[in-house]
Amino acid sequence: MAQLDTNIVVAALPSIGRELGAPAAVAWVTAGYLLTVTVSTPIHAKLGDLLGRRFVFVLSLAVFGIGSLACASAPSMPALIAARALQGIGGGGLVVTAISALGEMFDRDELIRRQIWLTSVTAISALAGPPVGGLLAAGPGWRWIFLVNPPVCIVALVLAARGLPRRHQTGALAAFDTLGAILIAMVGGGIVALGSSHALATSPLWAPLIAVGVLAAIIAFVHTERRARSPLIPPSLFTVPTLARSITVTGLTGIALFGTFTFIPLAIQAGTGADGGRIGTLLLALTLGQHAVTTTFAVLARRHPQLTVWGRLGLVLGTVGLSLIAAVPVLPTHASPLPTVLAIIGMALAGAALGLSMQAYTLLAQTTAPHDSFGAAMGTLTFARQLGGSLGTAAFGWLLLTIPDRDRALTVVLAAAAIIIAAAIPYAPRRKTPASDDTRVQTQPAQQAKS
Repeated sequence: MAQLDTNIVVAALPSIGRELGAPAAVAWVTAGYLLTVTVSTPIHAKLGDLLGRRFVFVLSLAVFGIGSLACASAPSMPALIAARALQGIGGGGLVVTAISALGEMFDRDELIRRQIWLTSVTAISALAGPPVGGLLAAGPGWRWIFLVNPPVCIVALVLAARGLPRRHQTGALAAFDTLGAILIAMVGGGIVALGSSHALATSPLWAPLIAVGVLAAIIAFVHTERRARSPLIPPSLFTVPTLARSITVTGLTGIALFGTFTFIPLAIQAGTGADGGRIGTLLLALTLGQHAVTTTFAVLARRHPQLTVWGRLGLVLGTVGLSLIAAVPVLPTHASPLPTVLAIIGMALAGAALGLSMQAYTLLAQTTAPHDSFGAAMGTLTFARQLGGSLGTAAFGWLLLTIPDRDRALTVVLAAAAIIIAAAIPYAPRRKTPASDDTRVQTQPAQQAKS
């Protein structure tokens, strides 16, 4: 639900704008949700360490369900945007708590087996959002996009109450890093706003002000975390080499892969001359590539569990795939099948890279994160990916605007993304670290996790 609701309203935005009488503000229906999902992720992760995964998950479900009902009954555009922001707060908790709970409940082999389900759900939800939203908007109406969530919340609540780990530390909230949470919200909010709003990103006044504010908040956040009693993102996480490199590489792949999703259809259209329907068909190569590698990884990784090798392979595939797509806009079409062939191969490789890198580096983080800050580690990893996507969207959008020739601009954008993901290869974890680092897994039995 949390992943699906990120972009399920995209196809319904015209209908929403017409009914609520504010078509100019519809972009914030999506941006409001994305912003609060991003900034709440590390906060929910830390609360999970302090209060237990079950408590945070149930609380997130309640917030998400209430937000969904508020969206469905919104009488105006400002009310809908506010309800989407509330819904996003719950959505951020659902995503990071699910990832953290898996790492606490299962050992390494079982994590690899179950990772296929987590990645598949994420991929299907991301890609199914627009068509599902369009069908509901064209059928019973856009409000049903949100009305389908509460019944699913009830089912998830029953499952969570029985299966998720529970832990509560007396007086835990007294040490919560409130200042760190405010500063990280400022950092995430500023970057997501620039990545979501074309008007803000291109404003000669607001763009520099927001950028300076984000930079100042980052500096203050680093200073705060070094002194905090219980930091939101513990600096000690970055003393574990494999974990630190996994987080950094995840942020870079977020910039390169998630940050280019908006521009890949434009590049295909420019290079092939395809209409909207055909572009939608060609984009299936992304999904097929991701699902193919997800299935293959789940089988082979148990026999060949060198996760660092799998992660580097994903980066290589991403570099090649984005490079091929970058060539598509500047190739002469002239009824030649070459641009279409390169686009299909490039998207299949990019999709494979997305699936493989997400799985490998999530598993590496899950198996190296310290026990006492496990949720914080997963929150930092997820936050890096989300923030990287928003930063990439903003930066690539600005780059597209600065180059007069649109086709060449698209090539430059995708080539820049290929360079970024290639630059991550030397920094990626290369080999196993000692057993105390690379193979640390929470192996407590299920009954202990549920106690």
